[in-house]
Amino acid sequence: MSAPGTVLARRPAGEGDPGPPAPGRPGAGAILAQIGLALLCAGYTTGASLGWGSPEAALFMGDFGLSAAALTAAVSCYLYARRHRDSARPAWLLFAFSSFMAAAGNAVWGWYEVVLRTEVPDFSVANLFFLLFAPPAIVGLLVLAKRPANRAGWVCLALDTWLIGGSLLTLSWSLALARTAHVEGESVARAALSLAYPLLDIVLVSMVLVLHFRRSHANRSATNTAIAALALTVLCDALFTSPLLRENYASGQLLDAGWFAGSLLLAYAPWGARRLPAAARYPGLDSRPVAGSLAALTPYLAAAVCTLGILYNVVEGRRVDRVVVLTGCAVVLALVVRQGIMLLDNIALTHELAHKENHFRSLVQGSSDVIMIAAPNGRLHYVSPAASGVYGRDADELIGTELAALIHPEDLGAVVHEVRRFLAASPAEEPTTRIECRFRSGRGNWLNVESTVNRHQGGLIFNSRDVTERVRLQAQLQHNAEHDPLTDLPNRALFTRRVRQALGGRRASDSGTAVLFIDLDGFKGVNDRLGHQAGDELLVQAARRLQDSVRAGDTAARLGGDEFAALILGDGGRDRAARRDQVQEIADRLRLTLSRPYRLDGGQEVRVAASIGVAFAEPGVDAGDLLRNADLAMYRAKAAGKDRVELYAPQMQAEVVRRTELAARLRTALHDGEFALLHQPVVDLATGRIAAVSAQARWRSTQGILFTPAEYLRVTDDGERTAELGRWLLEEAVEQAAERAGIGHRAPVSIRVSARRLLDRSLPLGSVESLLTRHGLPFGSLIVELADSDPRIPLDELEQRLAVLRRLGVRIALDGFGSGHVAVDALRRLPVDVLKLDRGLVEGVVESPRLRKITRGVLRIAGELGMRTVADGVDVPEQVVALRAMGCTHAQGMAFSGPLDEYRLRRALVRDEYPLPGAVSVPVGNRTPIRSNSETPVPPT
Repeated sequence: MSAPGTVLARRPAGEGDPGPPAPGRPGAGAILAQIGLALLCAGYTTGASLGWGSPEAALFMGDFGLSAAALTAAVSCYLYARRHRDSARPAWLLFAFSSFMAAAGNAVWGWYEVVLRTEVPDFSVANLFFLLFAPPAIVGLLVLAKRPANRAGWVCLALDTWLIGGSLLTLSWSLALARTAHVEGESVARAALSLAYPLLDIVLVSMVLVLHFRRSHANRSATNTAIAALALTVLCDALFTSPLLRENYASGQLLDAGWFAGSLLLAYAPWGARRLPAAARYPGLDSRPVAGSLAALTPYLAAAVCTLGILYNVVEGRRVDRVVVLTGCAVVLALVVRQGIMLLDNIALTHELAHKENHFRSLVQGSSDVIMIAAPNGRLHYVSPAASGVYGRDADELIGTELAALIHPEDLGAVVHEVRRFLAASPAEEPTTRIECRFRSGRGNWLNVESTVNRHQGGLIFNSRDVTERVRLQAQLQHNAEHDPLTDLPNRALFTRRVRQALGGRRASDSGTAVLFIDLDGFKGVNDRLGHQAGDELLVQAARRLQDSVRAGDTAARLGGDEFAALILGDGGRDRAARRDQVQEIADRLRLTLSRPYRLDGGQEVRVAASIGVAFAEPGVDAGDLLRNADLAMYRAKAAGKDRVELYAPQMQAEVVRRTELAARLRTALHDGEFALLHQPVVDLATGRIAAVSAQARWRSTQGILFTPAEYLRVTDDGERTAELGRWLLEEAVEQAAERAGIGHRAPVSIRVSARRLLDRSLPLGSVESLLTRHGLPFGSLIVELADSDPRIPLDELEQRLAVLRRLGVRIALDGFGSGHVAVDALRRLPVDVLKLDRGLVEGVVESPRLRKITRGVLRIAGELGMRTVADGVDVPEQVVALRAMGCTHAQGMAFSGPLDEYRLRRALVRDEYPLPGAVSVPVGNRTPIRSNSETPVPPT
């Protein structure tokens, strides 16, 4: 088969899928009803043919049998009209009334013949009922007919009816009615009654014939059945009015079978109407050329019948009756009038068609869409002029071209499949379809074309438009949705999808696939010092280095901020240890590459490091788990000192779970009373007496585990929870210090507070003042230890805050001096009373001469500024001797005492003296330090 034939080929019926059932096919119930109807009619016909076995039975079945059949039709039409309230409801009500008249007439006829056993009078009620049968039936047919669209249509309908009726009247008058009308001895009333039946039947036959070509598509099946029923009834009436048959007619004969069948057929008509097929509901799909031709020939056939009636009189040698002449003239006149109306209508339609054709041609030629019509063989036989602007090819050049030759070979299969599916579908359910493919242009390139396809005389109409820019824009939008706008690397969504594909495709069993999570250490500092523009430039360079470092089949991505990732696909090898070493080597090389200096615009050179976490694919690990494992390994690398590579291990997840559970328990620890306050004495190195106590919180969980602040604050990333803990510590320390002062122990209490916490609006100064007033703490009994502060915190605001606290009688200590970000500028600007040396200086003050010089210098600066000095973490006597020799005034640590609970603290305050070691190393007081059950075995922080 040629390519165009392939595109437009229909799948033969019966191959493969049998397809849906044919529309309009009757169901099982309808078939049973039809069989029952046929059996009843056949039974009645057989009985009438055999005379019903006796004259009495024949009379009964000929009269009351016909009455029962007509009554059945009346009841059926009435019930259908009550149940279905649509536009055809009046027609079925009229048919019900017409059938009821027939039933009443036959019943009266049977009353005379069967009950009274007398002949039916010439003029009886039965005649009235029979005469009333035809008018409602005629009006009912008019209701079922397709209504004319204008006044001329109504005139043509009336003329068509008269043409058929007049021609039938001419022919029947010539054959029989004239003889009936001139029977000698008959009265005028009897002659009129004799003529009434055939004349009404002629009108009914005329309506039947006219409406056969004008019936509405909405009720075609029901209308056809009703027309057939009335036609059968009229045929029997015509036979009955024949003088030869009427003279020998008696009830119960074979002629009654026609009336019986007509009544039952009318009873079946409304209920037996089937669901219309698609061609009936959409007339354009079924042109019905035969019916249209017969409808056009109806006027001429009527004139021919009228002419035959006149010729019959001439051939028989009889004088032409005036009725025939008048009727023939009226038929000819009606034909002339009708043809004149049709001529005027055709002229109007011709002008309207020309106008619409010009309008359509203007629309087609002026449209930016290309309209193409493909014949059933697949060749184009019409192409609109817009093709030159859209495709770059003249319409004449495309006409005769095979459609398949213009479609991109990669898209041809999909187009063929869609066209076949569309042609096999029901036109009513799917009148159009949409196809998008690449189309060859006259410029040598391929255009993305979207076409709306319709059926057309076995072929197809394509309404096509160029959507190349839209497709390009969609591709760009798709790219933007899946890539980072700054570095153009795949973003998290695309990276996750590719990891999922790597784990679910043919590499699902390859455990060598690995994910690398990368975080740039120090990038935040670059942003803060040089600005976001410099940070963006650094990220772009880092992304370029990362992209150049991975293989072609691997994926490098930016997840957000300074976090990157890489997907390293496995090589299918079985040696897992070698593969792990290989991936770790790749990660180390990548770490060194990302840690090289970056030269930014303006000649500035900056350095950042890279912390990398590596996780390998494992059986049962999905994409989300693998990404989470690599993320955990990366954070472990940062926690272990940064600028390193860490491989994921299962215990990392266990540690995360433990910390999560710890954080969850910590949220309710304060409310459950699990926190306790301990105090560590601060000793005067000159006298050995307790100069102050340092308040420290300890958490003893319900499981009996004792956590130090370094442990539980590490998992408390909730700022609200940290603030709540700080408020509890401050209030508890002030309350206990006030109680101790009340019994004579006036040692000040020091509380460690971060600089950021001091600037927090949730700790207003008024709350500190009200706290001191409420508990009656003496002036100067509260020391706030300012913890190591972030250099970004404004010193001006912090200075104002500390000055207000000092006016409240709160003394200020600068904690952790000698490490971190605490600088000389803080000593110069902040109102500090106490300088607290960092543990890092104290630990090496005995062994390291360099640290001794640094510590001595710090102590000299503090002395010149008039500050007291406190050494933190003094754990051995040698440190006490060295610090006292350097001029340090106070110290706290295990060399004197660990943190004490309230009972043991009060005992220590009562004693109020710790032995001080001499110039040589001696045991601390030659006695065991006082310890409590609440003491922690780890050094305080």
